[in-house]
Amino acid sequence: MSDDIDRFVDQIVDKVQARLGTGGAAAVPAAGCQDACQGCGHCVSKREAQVIDLATAGAARFGSAAGVARPREDIARMIDHTLLKQDATTQQLKQVCDEAKQYGFATVCVNSASIPFVARQLQGSNVKPIAVVGFPLGAMLTPSKAFEAREAVRQGAREIDMVINIGALKSTDYQIVLDDIAAVVAAAKPYPVKVILETGALTLEEKIAACVLSKAGGAAFVKTSTGFGPGGATAEDVALMRRLVGPDMGVKASGGVRSTTDAEAMRAAGASRIGASASVAIVMGKKSDSKY
Repeated sequence: MSDDIDRFVDQIVDKVQARLGTGGAAAVPAAGCQDACQGCGHCVSKREAQVIDLATAGAARFGSAAGVARPREDIARMIDHTLLKQDATTQQLKQVCDEAKQYGFATVCVNSASIPFVARQLQGSNVKPIAVVGFPLGAMLTPSKAFEAREAVRQGAREIDMVINIGALKSTDYQIVLDDIAAVVAAAKPYPVKVILETGALTLEEKIAACVLSKAGGAAFVKTSTGFGPGGATAEDVALMRRLVGPDMGVKASGGVRSTTDAEAMRAAGASRIGASASVAIVMGKKSDSKY
């Protein structure tokens, strides 16, 4: 099965590159496990500790707090605390900012219109504001996405999560997809861009192509879902994405991560960041019915 997947990955990578006219060797690793361990550090089944180290994206170590009353700081540092509802109020936005500072979350992820308020609330803390761009459909004109990203950065965003052009991806219009990603990456500089793939709406071939294009476009992360589409993050998708982008890019699991167990499964599969609105429940060892 692993060899079959490897061959399929190679075929899709070649197909994407052929359409882009780049040719040459595959730009993403697709080596499968052999009988003898290759020591690559990515294999979940044989080198789980190394996968977790990779997924932490640079953290020196994790400390597991004793008892359920204390928050899981190791997981908190991976979380993008998220509020993307269209009717989010300033009171609710302030609450997520206060929670992010209290629990030590990595970021607060909001719609771009909320960035000025959120940036002010987080000023002086270690928590970064994230703006979503082209959200949640990804079907906007590329100049519109680039403008939204540029303006969000000007207003205080320090990371950008953009939605891929799903229609172009499904049409195998790979140059359109690549140019769309590259334009947002350029507009967001010097800050990192995550590309939301909406994995629940994609075939295996489309997931592979989306990861190849995100890497080629200069994105810093690939991300599973908007939380508003068909299905959310799965450990299988996260593992595939990690396998495709390798150690130099981040992988963000978002959509349906509601408990500590969910978060740990995503981290073990290769996630370096987790997007959730149930963040407090996750780090406190509880379970939430939140969708995102």
